[in-house]
Amino acid sequence: MISKKDLFLGYVAQTSPLSMALEIDYASGIHIYDTSGKMYYDMNSGISVSSLGHCHPKVTAAIKEQVDRYMHTMVYGEHNQSPQTSYAQLLIDQLDDHFESLYYLMSGTEATELAMKIGKRYTGRTEIICARNAYHGSTQGAESLRSDADYKEPFLPLLPDITHIEFNCIRDIQRITDRTACVLIEGVQGEAGVIPPTPGYLVMIQQRCNQVGALFILDEIQSGFGRTGHLFTHQKYGVIPDILLIGKAMGGGMPIAGVASSKEFMNCLIKNPVLGHITTFGGHPVSCAAALATLEILLESNLINEVSEKEQFIRNKLTHPIIKEIRSSGLMMAVEITKMKYLKYIVAYAIEFGVLVDWFLFNNRSFRLAPPLIATIEDLDRATDILLKAMDYAEAKYRK
Repeated sequence: MISKKDLFLGYVAQTSPLSMALEIDYASGIHIYDTSGKMYYDMNSGISVSSLGHCHPKVTAAIKEQVDRYMHTMVYGEHNQSPQTSYAQLLIDQLDDHFESLYYLMSGTEATELAMKIGKRYTGRTEIICARNAYHGSTQGAESLRSDADYKEPFLPLLPDITHIEFNCIRDIQRITDRTACVLIEGVQGEAGVIPPTPGYLVMIQQRCNQVGALFILDEIQSGFGRTGHLFTHQKYGVIPDILLIGKAMGGGMPIAGVASSKEFMNCLIKNPVLGHITTFGGHPVSCAAALATLEILLESNLINEVSEKEQFIRNKLTHPIIKEIRSSGLMMAVEITKMKYLKYIVAYAIEFGVLVDWFLFNNRSFRLAPPLIATIEDLDRATDILLKAMDYAEAKYRK
């Protein structure tokens, strides 16, 4: 009989030649269980998606209740659906008065695409500025924003008029000019290996955009919904973007994303042309119900307030001779190792002994830590014990 692994590799399209192919049976809380019954601490959260852990009872209850009422009825924007309106109202209430409406999408890369369209449509300009080593998605528009030629060249030609600046480089801010449609930048750089903004950097980006009439677009797809210790990253760093991109943790494990902005900017999608952006499954009622439950939990609980304590616990616990640096903004963390050759042994050992960690796209000397916000200090203590043993193992491999 053909194995599940062979079925997976044979019939499911792969994105790399080295898939982990972990056979998942079920997941609960901060744990994932494979088909052999082995338990893993999920210290990755599906790349910051499962911030409330897996199968949070309130989220699953909201999903089941909505499924029993209705699922897809019509393309987004045509039917007034309570899950959409309830969530949009609650979300907008948590944001600055500038934010007045929410456009629903299915994924972060779609949010990027929409924001780029708004930037060009509203300003009438074409140049888009973004940061080197940023990741905003893999569709052709979002791919155009990447600085890494190895990823882009096989898909050329992509969008023209993309300018890259160095994240946290004050001098590069002057490259934002009156021909710039928008600056699209991460609140905390993720795939570069968790690079927080230096004090005042995002404020200076915002001020420069205001001076030249460009839109300031902040990508909080990975860093939003409590991960950095604030509900949203821009609230932590004291800026108000013109356009906010959200996703990943938004749906408590269900696929959903969004673009929040003022009606002034959003209304450019209504005419010249009409239907300036449309989507079939954006704002799917089941995903919206899950998102509403997720946001309610974050607002009603103390989880966001506990992030800083848990961040500090991990930073204090993870001390080892082969750690060069730990960079973090809340529970969005990167552990940089002194030698790149250690990294594959750390990741492999951690997985073998029950801790799931992950790599970064643009940083090959660090591994990612993004545990669910519901993880307790005791959970983090056990998981980091295994990570320290993994570092011992990696170091020992190269003493021989």
